[in-house]
Amino acid sequence: MLRVIKNRKTDGDLSCNSLTKNRKGQVTIFIIVAVLIVAGIVTYLIIRNNLSSLSIPSSIQPVYNTFLSCVEDQTSLGISLLESQGGYIELPDFEPGSSYMPFGSQLNFLGNPIPYWYYISGNNIEKEQVPTEQEMEKSLADFIDSRISLCNFDSYYEDGFEINLGESKSTVDIKDGNVIVDMNLGLSVTKGNDTAIISSHRADVKSNIYSLYNSAKKVYEKEQKELFLENYAIDTMRLYAPVDGVLLSCSPSVWNAETIFSDLKEAIQTNTLALTNTDPTTTKGKYFFVDAGINDGLRFINSQDWANSFEVLPSEGVTLLAEPVGTQTGLGVLGFCYIPYHFVYNINYPVLVQVYSGDEIFQFPIAVIIRGNQPRESLDTSALSIDNEFCNDLNSQTSISVYDSNLNSVEARISYECFGTTCNIGETAAGVLNSNLPQCVNGYIIANADGFQEKKYLYSSVSEGSASLILSKLYPLDVNLRIGNSAYSGNALIYFTSDDASTVVAYPSQRSVNLSEGDYVISVYAYKNSSIRLQETTTQECVQVAKTGIGGFLGLTEEKCFDITVPSQIVSNVLAGGGKENYSFSDSMLKTSGTIEIRADSFTTPTTIEQVQNNYLLLDSSGLGISLT
Repeated sequence: MLRVIKNRKTDGDLSCNSLTKNRKGQVTIFIIVAVLIVAGIVTYLIIRNNLSSLSIPSSIQPVYNTFLSCVEDQTSLGISLLESQGGYIELPDFEPGSSYMPFGSQLNFLGNPIPYWYYISGNNIEKEQVPTEQEMEKSLADFIDSRISLCNFDSYYEDGFEINLGESKSTVDIKDGNVIVDMNLGLSVTKGNDTAIISSHRADVKSNIYSLYNSAKKVYEKEQKELFLENYAIDTMRLYAPVDGVLLSCSPSVWNAETIFSDLKEAIQTNTLALTNTDPTTTKGKYFFVDAGINDGLRFINSQDWANSFEVLPSEGVTLLAEPVGTQTGLGVLGFCYIPYHFVYNINYPVLVQVYSGDEIFQFPIAVIIRGNQPRESLDTSALSIDNEFCNDLNSQTSISVYDSNLNSVEARISYECFGTTCNIGETAAGVLNSNLPQCVNGYIIANADGFQEKKYLYSSVSEGSASLILSKLYPLDVNLRIGNSAYSGNALIYFTSDDASTVVAYPSQRSVNLSEGDYVISVYAYKNSSIRLQETTTQECVQVAKTGIGGFLGLTEEKCFDITVPSQIVSNVLAGGGKENYSFSDSMLKTSGTIEIRADSFTTPTTIEQVQNNYLLLDSSGLGISLT
């Protein structure tokens, strides 16, 4: 029995072990089945929407086709806006320009505002606004989502369709040759017994925006590194405007700044339009060829009507004047006259860059800046802005009041100048401006107002304070010049010089002058034609130079001589009349007068260079007759 019992115990243990194993196997099977069921459900949910379009009832399919067409249309519209507005749909905040920097942050092109990719703000801060590809994709996605509710289903509503649109959430992928839109939006369409619910949608729109944008960036980076637009501008400036040089003449040379600027604007517009990336076939074509390393078409546009600023120094109002050397006392030994001149230009104007392929055009504007006859410094394209630290550090509270001579308030533009840097402060309201100034010892508050003489007021802004400026009103006067006893129709220069301001009239092309009250020195230089021939002369000049070898090291010198040869020349204009006079103008005199008549003595027309120099001596001792009517 013991054996039998033993045998029974053994059988019972085996049965329990077998039951336990079976239960574990069943649990494993249940787990596998459950996982398969869950995976099936998840798979069904994932692919249901992708298959839904295949199962859309035929009666509803036209509605869905219309919806997809609407998505494509809105995508195309958004792409067009991106291309025409420099990569922006929603424009950055507008920043106005100033008289110093006229650009603002946007270029108005045919009524379409386009953000500058590079510009200098009205308060002299360099800025960039180059959008990234990711920013453009998000901007386009937001645009599509905001406009999808505008899809027109009116004709379907009339046919008894029920159409409901949920909230849209899109992502955009700008690719080479196309733009893909993936939209998550619940679209429910019902007609009769047919119903379709679709929540995932895709649109594929052909476009070259990817290539055009990248080409535009290459052109922009080339400009920022090489400043080729500024270099073209400098070439144009030196070709169409007096910059520096020497003229052989004994009479001053005079240019009209307004005429120079008009010629420059026209030349800049023409030369900018001539720039291209088309392979050149002529020498002229090679000059205007811009190798930007792109396959797309490229053109550059400028218009005289766009915001720009042109400045030249030194000048007297609108007149550029270069005085001759050799006519002054003590310079008769020269034996000839010459006119050295050097003018400094500050030029600002916009250029619109267009990159195109077929009918698609991607465009962005950029500011071209010339400072002191030189291009601006190239900008690291990773930088966003460079601040003028002096003008940004405004911490001295100042109250500035501006009046006329009768103590009436004047609306004026206020700036502050310190050590060659000028900061735009603002404009007065009812003649007063309360603002902060940068700290400076012995700086100048400058007030400008239409119809008034500019006023500079010495002011130290190291602490809080106030300043009052009185502006002198400008009065226009017609100028009549008489030489001897006759009205003069030849060329003459008339200077009006005072402690506060000076101006020059190039007579007879200019026959008016704006003057304010004050004490003036009036000088008249009248010129006539001549044909004085100066022969070629050679003079010897000697200077001390360091000796060669060990002697130069010890500081020893020796004399070296060289010849200076002056070529022959014909003096075509000579001083033949004029004089100088001190004269005081009161406000009441100028207010009641419309013409100033100036009478000067006539000199003998010189036939030798010695007589030319004698006439200059005679002018210093001759007076003028002045009368106002």
